[in-house]
Formats: sequence, structure tokens, C-alpha cells
Amino acid sequence: MRITVFGATGNVGQAVVAEAILRGHQVTAVTRDPRKVAELPAQAFAQVGDVNNIGDVIRLSEGQDLVISATRPTAGQEKQLINIAEALLTGLRETHTRLLLVGGAACLTVPNSDGKLVLNDESLVPAGWKDIAQACFEQYQLCVAHHNQNWSYASPSALIGVGERTGQYRVSEGELVVDKTGKSHISWQDFACALIDEAETAQYVGKVFTAGY
Repeated sequence: MRITVFGATGNVGQAVVAEAILRGHQVTAVTRDPRKVAELPAQAFAQVGDVNNIGDVIRLSEGQDLVISATRPTAGQEKQLINIAEALLTGLRETHTRLLLVGGAACLTVPNSDGKLVLNDESLVPAGWKDIAQACFEQYQLCVAHHNQNWSYASPSALIGVGERTGQYRVSEGELVVDKTGKSHISWQDFACALIDEAETAQYVGKVFTAGY
């Protein structure tokens, strides 16, 4: 596949680029900062572009099979997530390219909670995370309401971070994945595996899915 990855130098983005290259896909790795181009793998086609810019979205998605966006705003700029989704969905409608958008877990339901959203569970979203969780929820809502429905929304586990690539994880449509102890977690590398699996199978077009242990 021909895959463009926005946010290619971030934690998730780096793992996604590596996984896609490992599987033999042609990767266009995009960073907003020209100084970070040198950090991108030699096997990727490195490009500078801004995911907030519809022109850049169109330019970098022409002729591609899929765009994966794995960007994250800085603290205080959480609402950019909504603008990013709008730019992506509008631009990709022009190029007819499918979108795999890495969002947050806020829109998922909590297991055995009668439909309670992760957004409203203080044990999963403490006060310090509320702003980013709310922005992620609004980002997902925008996707659902948008005229371009050629997207999949990927929610990570409640906790995502340093770990290994095991290739072992469980996927759920709309409900948070938790292990036997009630913990919701996954490594960046295994989340990237789940993302590239979705890239290859397109099982969740127009839907939200999540992956965890």
C-alpha cells in the first residue's frame, strides 16, 4: 500500500512508520518541523507538511491508498484536534483517500458500566487529562457528522506507552479493552500493529475501534 503518515516523528507515528515499512508498504512520512526530517527512516519518503493545512493534506494524499494521522497538540492547544480532523476529512474528500485517524479513548464505553463513556469516568480520566479527553471526544463527534465518511477512528487503550512489539492484542468496536486485572493498556508498537492491520483490512470504516491487552 501507499501510506502517508502525519505526525511521523511522534511516539505513535514512529511506531506506525516502522511497522508499515516492516510489512513492505510504501511510506510517506510527514513532519511539520523541517529539523526533524533527519529523524525519519531512510526507507520512508520524508516530507514536510502541516496536517492543519488542507492544501498540504491534498498534496500529500494524492495517489495514496491511505492517510494515517497520529498527531498530538501541545498542552493548551487541545482544540486543534477538531481543526485537524476537519482539514483531513475535507482534504481527503478531494483525493478520495481513506483516513485512519488516531484519536483518544474518550468516546469509548467502559466495560460493565451500562454505557458510561471513558470521558466521564474519573478513574480513567483524571482532572489533568480532561481537556485532551474532551477534545478527542469532540474530534470523534466531528468525524461522525462529517460529509466524508471514508474514515476509521482508532482509540488507544487508556494507557499507552513504552513497551515491546508482541503482535498480540485484542480489538474492540467502541468498548474499552481491559485485561483480567481491569487495566487498559498497550505499547506504542502493538498499537501500531493494530493500526496497520486496519490499514490492510479496512474492517472499521466509518467506525471507532480500539486495541489493548
